[in-house]
Amino acid sequence: MSVKTVRDALNEALCQEMERDPTVIVLGEDIAGGLGGSRDVEEVSGGIFGVTAGLAARFGRRRVLDMPITESAFVGAAAGAALTGLRPVVELMFIDFLGVCFDQILNQIAKFRYMFGGQAKTPLVIRTMIGAGIAAGPQHSQSLYAIPASIPGLKVVIPSNAHDAKGLLIQAIRDDDPVIFCEHKATYGDACEVPDEPYTVAFGEARVARRGEQVTVVALARMVSFACQVADKLAGEGISVEVIDPRTISPLDTGRILESVRRTHRLVIVDEATPVCGMASELAALAACEAYDCLDAPVVKVTAPHTPVPTAPDLEAAYIPSPARIEDAVRRVLGATPRGR
Repeated sequence: MSVKTVRDALNEALCQEMERDPTVIVLGEDIAGGLGGSRDVEEVSGGIFGVTAGLAARFGRRRVLDMPITESAFVGAAAGAALTGLRPVVELMFIDFLGVCFDQILNQIAKFRYMFGGQAKTPLVIRTMIGAGIAAGPQHSQSLYAIPASIPGLKVVIPSNAHDAKGLLIQAIRDDDPVIFCEHKATYGDACEVPDEPYTVAFGEARVARRGEQVTVVALARMVSFACQVADKLAGEGISVEVIDPRTISPLDTGRILESVRRTHRLVIVDEATPVCGMASELAALAACEAYDCLDAPVVKVTAPHTPVPTAPDLEAAYIPSPARIEDAVRRVLGATPRGR
């Protein structure tokens, strides 16, 4: 086991699965040096964030395929490849580009198993980048994972650290159903201990990132790190905060979330996405419908505002849910007057 960044853990997962299974191929924009193929594969950066670096040199351009800027075309091509026995891993550079290929995902990829009566499988992974924090602007910084999560037939994965990123990506590649794999671009440099050998992290099993007894905080992606910072700070004051990282939102580990809420009697949800029709609202509804009698305070959502993501760094920083806002939410739910049960 060694310390790896999220970027390196994802790269290692891709390398190990391509080595293990010759049907695994990778498609995306500028992941193998450009369509002309004139660049030396040893110099290829590996996509805009470097996750696929070295794959073209190791596995060749028959398995690491540069695509033109036509997401609808190469996502559709990957769907066909999956139906015919390959296991494509597509890099959709930003989740913001989901609209360009949405019909292929919504009406084709997500529906194949159902419409073919279970006779077809679609082992397809779409890796895509989410989140603000690098001043990439409103068309490259959104957290739109609630959209694919709302579509039956898709699995949606959101790792928050390098260990889970590797295990979840290997699980996604081996899965026989389509998976939308969301990587927060501001976490690529975050590091932790990661096993060198291949391993999987099961879908639908949330991780308890911090154990606590007084407040449950459910956080997604980069927000898990922020919530853990708050939990560590408040622990010094004797305030016990439990932080839960769902890791996958389709399937969602409702059992572990509800068990925690029923024990702590308070819930704060931290989601970088906008507040309307998002995962924060879905989780709040889960608590209201399934654990209402256990709540001692209203559920609090800590989200981005319902606006486009600003480009200016100062405005972007104000847009992103901060540790200070999470801490304020925890203190508010703790200060609420418990109702009789």
